[in-house]
Amino acid sequence: MTMKSEIEAKFLNVNHDELRAKLTAVGAILEQPMRTMRRVVIHTPTMTDKNAFVRVRDEGNRITITYKQFDEDSIDGAKEYEVEVSDFETVVGLLTAAGLEHDTFQESRRENWRLGEVEVMLDEWPWLEPYVEIEGPTEESVRALADKLGFVWTNAIFGGVANAYQMQYPHIGEEGITEINQNWSVIKFSEPKPALIATR
Repeated sequence: MTMKSEIEAKFLNVNHDELRAKLTAVGAILEQPMRTMRRVVIHTPTMTDKNAFVRVRDEGNRITITYKQFDEDSIDGAKEYEVEVSDFETVVGLLTAAGLEHDTFQESRRENWRLGEVEVMLDEWPWLEPYVEIEGPTEESVRALADKLGFVWTNAIFGGVANAYQMQYPHIGEEGITEINQNWSVIKFSEPKPALIATR
């Protein structure tokens, strides 16, 4: 069994209400309304060397455990294994008992739309401007819908959400991505900004 490649691109600083109107106009279907999602993320030294992590995520409509690895920051640089599970707390407890304690708890909000084989995810994260992630079976399908929705492809970013934080808070530098991925123990809407970004 090989890891699945994710073909996805993010566009930052998106007005979600305007995007909803565009999605409706092109015939996209709302699959899941905006809801809060929670996740825990686990890094081990081996995973860190591979730019990878294990995540348990409660998506509101399903719960998944995922191994995700970023071979590079490109449209198809993310690879993953993902399995649906039945209970968030039980899986987190199992991993903790096995010595895989999570180093961060994260909260976000997401709304899912679909047009054909392409999925559009309206995302909100603490301390970030709203953004969108477009995922499809091929780079061409992602590019085509991005263009139809009025996005400029050269503005696309790739990789994990830490890259979005780095774009909004450029003063954090490359070291900031490691700080976000491994040292922000709680990322919640109710929490104050971490010191790394609090000054900007």
